[in-house]
Amino acid sequence: MLRSTARRAAKAATNLAQYPKPGEQLHGFTLLRAKHVPELELTALHLRHDKTGAEHLHIARDDSNNVFSIGFKTNPPDDTGVPHILEHTTLCGSEKYPIRDPFFKMLPRTLSNFMNAFTASDHTFYPFATTNAQDFKNLMSVYLDATLHPLLKESDFTQEGWRIGPENPQALATGAEVKPEDRKLVFKGVVYNEMKGQMSDAGYLFYVRFQDHIFPDINNSGGDPQKITDLTYEQLKNFHAQHYHPSNAKLFTYGDMPLADHLREIDAQLSAFEKIKGDPTIHRPIDLSSGPREVRLVGPVDPLVDLNKQFKTSVSWVLGDTSNVVESFSLALISALLTDGYGSPLYKGLIETGLGTDWSPNSGYDSSAKVGIFSIGLTGVQEADVPKLKPTVQEILRSVREKGFERSKIDGYLHQLELSLKHKTANFGMSLLHRLKPKWFTGVDPFDSLAWNDTLAAFEREYAKGGYLEGLMDKYLLNDNTLTFTMAPSPDFVQELAKEEEARLKSKISKAIEIAGSEEQAQAALEARELALLAEQAKSNTEDLSCLPSVHVQDIPRQKEPVVLRTETVGEVKLQLREAPTNGLTYFRAINTLENLPDELRSLIPLFADSIMRLGTKDMTMEQLEDLIKLKTGGVSVGYHSASRPTDYTQASEGLVISGMALDRNVPAMFDLLRKLIVETNFDSPAAAQQIRQLLQAAADGVVNDIASSGHAYARRAAEAGLTWDAFLREQVSGLSQVKLVTSLANRPESDQLEDVIAKLKTIQQIALAGTMRAAITCDRESVASNTSALSGFLGSLRPGDAKFPPRRTEQFARNIKSFYPLPYQVYYGALALPTVSYTSPDGAPLQILASLLTHKHLHHEIREKGGAYGSGAYSRAIDGIFGFYSYRDPNPLNTIKIMRDAGRWAVDKKWSDRDLEDAKISVFQAIDAPRAVNEEGMSNFVYGITEEMKQKRREQLLDVTKDQVREVAQRYIVDALSRGAERLVFLGEKRDFVDESWEVTNMDINGTP
Repeated sequence: MLRSTARRAAKAATNLAQYPKPGEQLHGFTLLRAKHVPELELTALHLRHDKTGAEHLHIARDDSNNVFSIGFKTNPPDDTGVPHILEHTTLCGSEKYPIRDPFFKMLPRTLSNFMNAFTASDHTFYPFATTNAQDFKNLMSVYLDATLHPLLKESDFTQEGWRIGPENPQALATGAEVKPEDRKLVFKGVVYNEMKGQMSDAGYLFYVRFQDHIFPDINNSGGDPQKITDLTYEQLKNFHAQHYHPSNAKLFTYGDMPLADHLREIDAQLSAFEKIKGDPTIHRPIDLSSGPREVRLVGPVDPLVDLNKQFKTSVSWVLGDTSNVVESFSLALISALLTDGYGSPLYKGLIETGLGTDWSPNSGYDSSAKVGIFSIGLTGVQEADVPKLKPTVQEILRSVREKGFERSKIDGYLHQLELSLKHKTANFGMSLLHRLKPKWFTGVDPFDSLAWNDTLAAFEREYAKGGYLEGLMDKYLLNDNTLTFTMAPSPDFVQELAKEEEARLKSKISKAIEIAGSEEQAQAALEARELALLAEQAKSNTEDLSCLPSVHVQDIPRQKEPVVLRTETVGEVKLQLREAPTNGLTYFRAINTLENLPDELRSLIPLFADSIMRLGTKDMTMEQLEDLIKLKTGGVSVGYHSASRPTDYTQASEGLVISGMALDRNVPAMFDLLRKLIVETNFDSPAAAQQIRQLLQAAADGVVNDIASSGHAYARRAAEAGLTWDAFLREQVSGLSQVKLVTSLANRPESDQLEDVIAKLKTIQQIALAGTMRAAITCDRESVASNTSALSGFLGSLRPGDAKFPPRRTEQFARNIKSFYPLPYQVYYGALALPTVSYTSPDGAPLQILASLLTHKHLHHEIREKGGAYGSGAYSRAIDGIFGFYSYRDPNPLNTIKIMRDAGRWAVDKKWSDRDLEDAKISVFQAIDAPRAVNEEGMSNFVYGITEEMKQKRREQLLDVTKDQVREVAQRYIVDALSRGAERLVFLGEKRDFVDESWEVTNMDINGTP
């Protein structure tokens, strides 16, 4: 009864009748307009704060995962990164919450499933999401005070932004013997190191330098390390005063919580301000009306890619005003028709022909700014081919214009749009914020952006007149008003960056000497400031946090309503059924378990999965198959699967996972497509070798940048691979071993026909559906019978195959305890991993609590705040039986390694308080109780064998963890394990003197063997 009442109340959230009428006031706001959008099941309300003029968009929807965001227009005045550094420093303490880093201190005091802050090119915003009403109120208070009333202490500026200080201040602080290298002065700062890491990424560098030239009057909001060190503390404070004001703000709320409650709280904060003139500047791109322009810059060399194929180049057009949402939608459609898929005209004309290996980072239609930009670019281009890009693109565009666009291809994209609206995601509100926010800040009406049906109807009216899309090509693309942007590889790029930094540091130190009066006094002053910062940071773990609001463990339900599943047998296949409201969609997943799979086949499964989406069959081209996939499904895929047993983490199974989504009526077509792709892909076609080579080259191109963006994840996989069978398997297909294989294959000579590789791919094809299969379907109750029948037909159409391999020997993990991978980064990524216990072990719960305690109470403070790394933490992966530590964009690896090794002893000796334990439990339950998309319900049982009973038991164990249990597992699984050498340590980055003979160095060289 109560549940149905709650549902009725929630549905009332979208009822316009309950809200004020346009022009009426509510808690200091005036409602400007309101609109019901039935296709998205929401009601949008646009309000303005009476006193300050702050805009507020509220999206009322029957969704318990409520979202809040406050954002400010922050056009950067220069390349010092002041908006980015301000984003960090606002979160370091505020008037109401005058403690160090209330943002990070709140992380374990909230049940939120999302908390973050983002700096975009011309605006900064602070969003969170939670299902708990008290939590929403708490976080909104913290966010509003942090942004509107930050302390902005100079020490926070130097910690988060930049400073000059001794390389190892801990040595000075402890009074131990100080070596000359400890006192060496270096640039420091969290944002400074973050952006140094970003500048190691050639893809990011290409994109940000392109933005510099296409939008010359928008500076780099993230900050260029060469310019960050010009920013002063006074400039930071002034920028906040000018931009972080309600008159320059846009607020966003979403979900089923009452709007009146939000407005009451927000008005109380905003009303302390008087109205000022906000920043109305909306930047426009370069004017290309006078004819073509060319820009050529240099960037880093990728050591894993053919040196002759390292140019990146693009050609761009400036299009129309993005506030015309129908035209902007149509231009996005044209971009997709031109570039999406292997059958698209630009892919076939540019990448299939070998002009480049993959799209450049700026490729496609960008509608995020006031004026749209359309770019087509390539990576992996030979120098001689750079001038060919623009004429080739123009020739293809003219050809497409002449032939026109097929209606069936347009229908495929509209079908994808229909499915995206029907698919029930768990983070719809956050996705909506990310979609609306950039356009809102550039003057696009968010109501227009929400009106899907209106936009589609207007598109169809224009299209019906004939020649509409072709006319847009005539209007914007069939001209020579272009910007050609090229980045050439320079072997000296990294060394030149280092030389520039050295010279800049020398210049800054000279100025400090001039101010101080002597070199000794300058050194003493800089050391004193660093030690003062260390002392201030040291207070972080002992300060009184009682001013911070919090939810409580008692707010977490002890019992969780179980996901109701039922099991049937279809033929010889066990089928898990989850009946749930899915908006007429069916979600399918199958796992085909393969015993004793040889290493040489396992490592090629990712390439097999890519190949079957590329090669086509004997009777259908890939273009035809892609069209069918878009018209009949929401996507189909094949990939590698492995999982530890919940009762024994040392044992694991592996195989292939097959998945797809479709409207109920199209489920038989989805199954037919899956069968055709897996069984009928033609590996013997004359074009197969070249197409597979192009897949490999595209995967290898930029992989160094991919590692840079998540280097800690690669380090973790490499460390864990020496501990358990499942971790070893996963590293083979998604770790540095896979990177090494792909780059070596990609760099084989063009004359190599890849016969050995193709033979193995054909073997995988023969066994792909021949193991022990189990399946899962999530759908509406009314569709169960038809879906079961369709599955039966799919299984009946498969030819029986033999998937037997010789038994494998017992795996001996001989991985060195310390491994180092030299890679061309200015910062480091590292991980230390240890084996623990299985999911069902009682020790698993205290280990998970320990990971949270170490992350929030120790590692963040030591490695990020004091050590200058961008991120760090501890983790406990219950299903994998692994406990570990990681650091991300870390300038000080030796210090980090010591902290990691000492963390267990620190946890054993620490006098944990009740509040510490409470915070850790709340933090753990953020993920456990986060909303799930309907297609994810029941998947832990299907994929890993974790039953609802197991989950409930672990839930109770987590809630009941004691301080003694935490100390016991810290002693047993960290301190004792380290003493017997059970750990595996991996770091990636530039090889320096600390990498001595005690490390096993693994070079990512290329040798051309599978």
